[in-house]
Amino acid sequence: MPVVIQTILLLICSNIFMTFAWYGHLKNLQDKSWLIAALLSWCIAFFEYMLMVPANRIGHTVLSVAQLKIIQEVITLSVFVPFALLYLKEPFKIDYVYAGLCLLGAVYFMFRA
Repeated sequence: MPVVIQTILLLICSNIFMTFAWYGHLKNLQDKSWLIAALLSWCIAFFEYMLMVPANRIGHTVLSVAQLKIIQEVITLSVFVPFALLYLKEPFKIDYVYAGLCLLGAVYFMFRA
């Protein structure tokens, strides 16, 4: 499997864990103290790091750090928006589209020859 595909797949999985670690407690742990939410989030974040670190190490063999970061941001928004809409039941905002378009511009500038 190509290095870039491996990196993207690992980053997608990492971002799923990250999104739950950062925002899942807003739905599931509202009646608990913030300390409990933070401790559980750290437990979830462990799995994020176990995927993100190898993703960045693998990706850095063919991509620059800036390219890895832009890929990460695109994946973050791509995971976050469905999570916010479907899991947290947040209303759709056209700003999600605008943010995505800005990220496409960032992708262009990071990957142009």
